[in-house]
Amino acid sequence: MPEPTPLPERFWSLPATDVLAQLAATPAGLTQDEAARRRAAFGRNLIGDSHRRRLIVRIARRFADPLVAILIAAAAVSGLTGDWASFAIINVILVVSITLEIVQQERAENVVEALKRSVAVHVAVRRDGGVALLAVEDVVPGDIVQLEAGNLVPADGIVLEARDAHANESLLTGEPYPVAKRAGACAAEAPAEAFSALFSGTALVSGEATMLVTATGAQTRFGAIAAALETEPPPTAFERGLHAFGVLIVRITGFLVLFVLLAHLAFGRAVLDSFLFAAALAVGLTPELLPMIMTVTLSRGAQRMAKRKVVVKRLAAIHDLGTMDVLCTDKTGTLTEARMSLIAHSGSDGTPCARVLELAALNSHFETGIRTPLDDAIIAAATGVALSGWRRIADIPFDFERRRVSVLVERDGMRLLVIKGAPEAIIAAATARESGDGGVQPLDDAGRAALLKLHDAQIGQGRRCLGVAWRHFAADKITAADESELVFAGLCVFDDPPKASAAAAIARLEKQGVRVKIISGDAEAAVRHLMQTLGIPLRGSLTGAQIAELSDAALAARVLHTDLFARVSPDQKTRIIRALQARGHTVGFIGDGINDAPAIHAADAGLAVDTAADVARAAADLILLDPDLGVVADGVEEGRRTYSNIMKYLRMGTSSNFGNMLSMAAASLFIPFLPLTPIQVLLNNLLYDLSEVGIPFDRAEPRDIRKPHGWEMSELMRFTLIMGPLSSLFDLAIFVLLLKGFHAGADTFRTAWFIESMMTQILVIFAIRTALPLWQARPRAALTLTSLAALLAAFAFVLTPLGAPFGFVPVPGLLWLAIAALVAGYLVAAEILKRLAMTPGRHWRRRKTRHPVHN
Repeated sequence: MPEPTPLPERFWSLPATDVLAQLAATPAGLTQDEAARRRAAFGRNLIGDSHRRRLIVRIARRFADPLVAILIAAAAVSGLTGDWASFAIINVILVVSITLEIVQQERAENVVEALKRSVAVHVAVRRDGGVALLAVEDVVPGDIVQLEAGNLVPADGIVLEARDAHANESLLTGEPYPVAKRAGACAAEAPAEAFSALFSGTALVSGEATMLVTATGAQTRFGAIAAALETEPPPTAFERGLHAFGVLIVRITGFLVLFVLLAHLAFGRAVLDSFLFAAALAVGLTPELLPMIMTVTLSRGAQRMAKRKVVVKRLAAIHDLGTMDVLCTDKTGTLTEARMSLIAHSGSDGTPCARVLELAALNSHFETGIRTPLDDAIIAAATGVALSGWRRIADIPFDFERRRVSVLVERDGMRLLVIKGAPEAIIAAATARESGDGGVQPLDDAGRAALLKLHDAQIGQGRRCLGVAWRHFAADKITAADESELVFAGLCVFDDPPKASAAAAIARLEKQGVRVKIISGDAEAAVRHLMQTLGIPLRGSLTGAQIAELSDAALAARVLHTDLFARVSPDQKTRIIRALQARGHTVGFIGDGINDAPAIHAADAGLAVDTAADVARAAADLILLDPDLGVVADGVEEGRRTYSNIMKYLRMGTSSNFGNMLSMAAASLFIPFLPLTPIQVLLNNLLYDLSEVGIPFDRAEPRDIRKPHGWEMSELMRFTLIMGPLSSLFDLAIFVLLLKGFHAGADTFRTAWFIESMMTQILVIFAIRTALPLWQARPRAALTLTSLAALLAAFAFVLTPLGAPFGFVPVPGLLWLAIAALVAGYLVAAEILKRLAMTPGRHWRRRKTRHPVHN
C-alpha cells in the first residue's frame, strides 16, 4: 500500500477523493495489518498522559523528591568523609526504596490500565472490509469511522457521508450551539466554519456521519492546543497533602540536624564524626518507603473498588472520593429506576387525546439527535400509531437553551413542524391550542395559565411532562426562529418509579459525612415530590432562573443551605460545584450526559455511569458499573480505608523516627560516645521501614471510615509530638540504666539500645495502628508477618556473628530482663497515651463548622 503523504492545515478544503489518496486510504477502510503499521508509526490516539513515563524519567522524578534529596545529601557526606559502610547502606536504602516504588507503580499502572480498558470509549471503524468496534486509542490516520448521535469524535477528519449530523464543538470554539456537518470541500478559513471537518474531543449530538481520520493524538487540533498549553496539571488534594508532609519532614530534619551538628562542634567533638552522625540522623528521620507504601495502598484500593463496581481511572481519585463531603447527582437512575413509561397523553383540556401521542411519536421517531428514555417510552406506547407515509425533511436537535426538539415531516404533500420539549417553553411559544373537537382556538394569557396549571398538577405528583405542539410549515429548512406561533396540542406524562434502595443509600452516605445534593433539569415540584416519597430530607431549593440572577459569591452563600437545584443548565451545574469548592468542600458529581462533562471535570471526584455518553466517561475519574448511590457509598469506604492505611505509615514512621533521633541527639550531647554509630542508625532505620511493608494490607477501623478526613499536618504533628517524646523518655531511662546500673561500655550500650529501640518501634505498631484498645483490633496477617520478621532480623544481628561488622557485642542475661521490662512499660504507656495523640485535630472540626453542610 502507498505511504500516506502530509495534508495541508486546511485539510477540509480538499475534495474527499484527494484526501483519501493522500492518506493512502479507501472508503472500505484499512486492513488490520496496515492499521497496526500506522499505529506503530503515528502512536496511540491519546492526548495528554498518552504514554507512561520512561524508566529514566521516573528515576529522575524520584531524585527530585525532598525525602530522597535528604538521603542523597547524607550519602554524599558519608562518601566524602570516607565512611564507606554508611555510604553503602544509604545507597542500599535508596535503591530498595526507588526499586520497590517503581515496581509497585508499574503494577499499579497495569491494574489501572486494565480497569480503564474495561470502560474504554469505543467507536465503529471499518477494518478488513467489515465494521469493528475499537477503542478510541486504536484509531489511526486513514481509518473510516462511523459515528452516531452521542459518540465522541475520536480524531480530526473530514466528513465522507452525513445524515442530519450536528456536532457540539464548544470544547474548541466556546460556542454552545450544535454545528451542522455535511460532506464536501469547504473554502472556510477557520476550523469553526468548516462544515465538512470533525475535530477530536467534540461530540456528535444528532444524526449520523462517516468520517475519514486525517490526524490522531497530539497531531490533532485539540492535541496541538493541549501541547502548546501543556503544564503540569494542578495538584490534587492528595498531592498537596504529600507535598506538605515532605516540607514538614525537611523542616524537622533541618532543625534537628543543624542543632546536633552545632552542639557537637560547641562541645569540641570530632568534626568528621559529627558530620557522619548528623547525616545518619537525617536518614533516620526520612520515611524512604512512603512512595512505595502509597502506590501499593492505592493500587490495592483500586482493585477492591473494582470488586465493588467502581472502576478507578486515576489512582489519586481514590483519596478524593474518600475525602468527599458533598455529592451532587441527578435523580434519574440514582433516585429512580430509570424505567420511564408514558402513562398519559392529554389534550389542552386535560382529557386523553390520541392526537398528542401521534404527534409525539412523529417527533421521537424522526429526530436524529440522541434518543432519550422519554423518546423510548413514547415509541413503546405508540405501537398502534400509524407512522407510515410520513417522511422526515429536517430537524433541530435538543439543546439546553431552547429545551425542545423540532422535526419537520411531510405526508401527502402536507408538511408539519412538530415540536416537543419543556412544557413551559412550548406553552410560551404557542399562540393557539387544539380544542377537544379537533379545532384550533387562540391562546391568550389566561389560556396559558390554565395549561400551566394542568402541567403543575402532574408535576406535583412527581411525574415528568413534555409539551407537544405543531405548526404548518412549507420551507425545506428550519431554524430556531421558526419555533414560534405554535399550536399547543397537549402533554405527554411520564412516570419513573422511585428506586427502593435510594433512601437507604442516601442515609448511609449521610452517616459517612457526605451530604447529597440533587441537581436536576426537571421541574422543582417533581423532584421535591420524589424526595418526599423516598423520605429524603430536603433543605432549601434553587431553580436555574434563580441561579442565573446570583453572582458567584451569592451562589456560594446559598449552596450550603440548598439540597435541590431544579431546571438547571449545564454551565449552572459547574457553577454549583465551584461554589461548593469555594466554601471549602470536597465535591463529587455523578453525570451521564454530554452536558454533564464540564461538571464531571470540575468536581474533585468526577463520576460517570458505564452507560454514560462517551464525553462524560472520558471526563470522569471513576466509573460506576451500577448507577446506584449504594455503590458510591462502597467507594467512599474504600477511599477512606486507603487513606487510613497511608496515614498509619506516616504516624508510625514519623513519631518513631522523631523519637529515636531526638533520643540520640540528646544523648550524644551528654555521653562521651555516640549512642549509635552512623551505620547502626541506618540499619535501625532500614529494618523499621521493612517492618511497615505490610501496612497497605491492614484493616481500617470504623472511625476512619465514618467521616471524611483531610490531610491535616497539625494532626500528624500532634501525634508525633506526643508519641515521639514518650519513646525518648523510655530511651533516656535505658540510657541511665545502662550507664549507672550496668556501667556498660560503648559497644554494650549501643547493642542494648539498638535492640531495645527495635523492640519498642516494632511492637508499638500493633498499638498505634488503631485508636481502639489493641486487643480489640487485630492486624491482618501481612502486617504481623512483616513486623515480626523485621524484629527477628534485629535479634539475628544482635545474637549472631552477623552483628560483628556493625559493632554489636553479646548482652548479659540480666540486661535482657531489664530491656524486656522497659519495653513492656513503654507499650503500656503508649496504649494509654495514644488516645490523646489520636484525638482529631481542631483544625478539621473548625473547617467543617465554618462551612456547615449537615443539619
